[in-house]
Amino acid sequence: MPSLPERTVILIPMFNDWDAADLLLSDLDSTLAGYPMSAEVLFIDDGSTLPMPQGFAGRQFAALQAVDILRLRRNLGHQRAIAVGLVYVQQNIPCRAVVVMDADGEDRPMDIPRLAEEFNRDNCSIIFAARAKRLERPLFRFLYRVYRLVHRILTGDPVRVGNFSVIPFESLSRLVVVPEIWNHYAAAVIRSRLRFLTIPISRGKRLVGKSKMNFIALLLHGLSAFFVYGDIVGARLLVGFVMALILEVAAVAVGLGARFTVSQSIRSEAVYLAAILGIILLQAIPITLILVFTVIGSRSNISFLPIRDCPYFVSGVQRVFPAPISEYVGQDPA
Repeated sequence: MPSLPERTVILIPMFNDWDAADLLLSDLDSTLAGYPMSAEVLFIDDGSTLPMPQGFAGRQFAALQAVDILRLRRNLGHQRAIAVGLVYVQQNIPCRAVVVMDADGEDRPMDIPRLAEEFNRDNCSIIFAARAKRLERPLFRFLYRVYRLVHRILTGDPVRVGNFSVIPFESLSRLVVVPEIWNHYAAAVIRSRLRFLTIPISRGKRLVGKSKMNFIALLLHGLSAFFVYGDIVGARLLVGFVMALILEVAAVAVGLGARFTVSQSIRSEAVYLAAILGIILLQAIPITLILVFTVIGSRSNISFLPIRDCPYFVSGVQRVFPAPISEYVGQDPA
C-alpha cells in the first residue's frame, strides 16, 4: 500500500480560488485517509484580491495534520509562487517530501498515492505526473500539440509534465539555487539535470468556476519554458538560419545554372525573392548570435537567486487548521 514519507508538505499555489481550494482540502483529506498517509498543506496565496472566506478549512480533518497559508506581498504568477513556496519549505519546514499541485482540482488528489508509490521505489528522484489525457477543448489541444512540436525542435526536450509532482526534500537544497525556477518550475528541473521520473496520469476537471489562464497567460507560460532553454534555443536558431542561408545560396546557384531553360521574367522574380530571403537571413544571424552570447554571458552574473531573493516576497504565514484563523505570524526576511 503506497505511503508518503513522514511529514509530507503539499504545496499549492492559489490566486482567489478559495472555493476550489476548500473543496480540494476535503478531497485531499478523504483520499489520504484511505491510505497510511498524513500531510501538511501549505497554500501559497499569490496576492489574492479576494479575502479568505469565513470558515475556510474550518472543520476537522482525519489525514491532514495542518493547513497553513503563506501570503505573498504581490501577485507573481503560479510559477513564481511555486518558487517562493519551495524556498520557504526548504528553509522552514524540514520534511521528507514535497507534493506540488494546483488548487483548481485538475491535479487530482486521488493520483497522489500513485506518485507516492513511485516515490517509495525511488526516493532520490523527483516524480512528475505526465499528462496521459487532457480534457481541454479541441482547439486548445491542437495548439498544445503545435507548441510541443516547436518546443521539441528548439530545445530538444519534449513537453510532457506540469507542476504536479513529488520532490524529495534533499533535492530542494539544489533546486532553490536554480534561477530558472523563477520562470518555469518543470523546465528548470529538467534543465538543471536533477534526477526525475514520470508516470502517466490523466488531468482532472476543475472543481468550481472557470480557469483564470487566458490565451495570453498560456502563451507567456509557454514562452517562459523557452526562456529556461535560452542558450539552446539561440544556438539551434543560429544553426537553422545558417543552414537556410547555405541552402538558399545553393538554390540560387542551381537557378543561375538553369538560366537558359527558363524565361527572363521567372529568373528575375526568383532572384528578387532570393535577395529578400537572403537579407532576412543575414539580419537574423547576428541577432541570434547576440541572443546566444547574452544568455551565455548572463551565467557569470546571476541577478536572481531564489534562496536569497524569494523570502522578500513573503509577508507572513497564517495557520487555519488546527489553530484559530486569527493566528498570524509575520515572516519578513529582514
